[in-house]
Amino acid sequence: MDSYEGTATLEWWANRSTCLGRLRVQVAVRTVGDIWTSEATLESPLTAEDRESFDFLMRLDPHFTLRFDDASTLLVKVVEAGVEGRLIVTAAEADTAEPNGTRHAPHQ
Repeated sequence: MDSYEGTATLEWWANRSTCLGRLRVQVAVRTVGDIWTSEATLESPLTAEDRESFDFLMRLDPHFTLRFDDASTLLVKVVEAGVEGRLIVTAAEADTAEPNGTRHAPHQ
């Protein structure tokens, strides 16, 4: 995939069966060689309660599962871009990924 633009869902999994957060986003993915980056924009502005939950999850661990509409997934690190509703999403480094069966391995 050289690029992708479309919708996806950012999910924060506590364990294999408990998802504590889901956010629908519009993503624009670009690749250069083996490195890819992505900008994501929230489909809907966060309510005050959703903002509080998102901030809490980001403080716990900024790694989310990015689930595309075809059900494929990637473990990503999320950083706020400084503009409300915009996020920078990058592939998680191999050494930050936890073994299969931990919170980053959602139930399929």
